[in-house]
Amino acid sequence: MRALLTRFVDDEAGATAIEYALVAGGISIVIVTVVGGIGSSLSGTFASVSTSLK
Repeated sequence: MRALLTRFVDDEAGATAIEYALVAGGISIVIVTVVGGIGSSLSGTFASVSTSLK
């Protein structure tokens, strides 16, 4: 039982997966923020073009 507990504590595979998940989560937050900003800017541009065509 002691060997099993020692092996469990020394195993770092789960820590690596958590690190990758945190990096992926951070990147996805940045992507959502950038796309949201570009969408707002693009919406304003289309509204401006639409009013100038009328």
